Amino acid sequence: MIEVIDQDGCRIVTINRPEKANSLTAEMLERLCEIAEGAGDVPVLILTGAGKVFSAGADLEEAKAGLAISDLWERLSGAIAALPGLTIAALNGTLAGGANGMALACDLRIAVPGAKFFYPVMKLGYRPQPSDPARMAALIGPARTKLILMGGQKIAANEALRFGLIDRIVEDDVVSAAREIAEDTLNADPDIARAIKEMCNGAGGKAR
Repeated sequence: MIEVIDQDGCRIVTINRPEKANSLTAEMLERLCEIAEGAGDVPVLILTGAGKVFSAGADLEEAKAGLAISDLWERLSGAIAALPGLTIAALNGTLAGGANGMALACDLRIAVPGAKFFYPVMKLGYRPQPSDPARMAALIGPARTKLILMGGQKIAANEALRFGLIDRIVEDDVVSAAREIAEDTLNADPDIARAIKEMCNGAGGKAR
């Protein structure tokens, strides 16, 4: 249910459980963690989903059994944030719940026009994963973060772009768009690309 393709320097990771809105089981999360932790030498990592939803977050049954508060979510987002290569969340559709963490940990987020963004963790009786509010606030500010996490608001793609939650809306294939964005990084000296990422993060980049 997690597919990995290496293509011309890009590692494309696809959540492939469209019949369940790409909801994540513990086994799938463990696999995503292993992929991220093993991608230290990958110039570009692209995360996407199959079908019309990026991910609905935790599988409902497993969430009730404890997955909603598992440290696997934090392990995954931390592994992605620590990668020296360029990381892109190619959001093929709606992003919900705990799946926000992996997208927030990426360097860039692009999305299709119909994507929606929400994180109803408080409504469900849980706290968000520890780093998610800080990463979200670094992108969109504390008030808008509270609008999503405490106000329970569902944010459409155009509003997410205006907020800074995503970086671009793409009309065509979102993975192809991500690969196009990554082209300069793929063609650059790897040491220079990594140094530029470090400089960007050090100058007020994403929260870690």
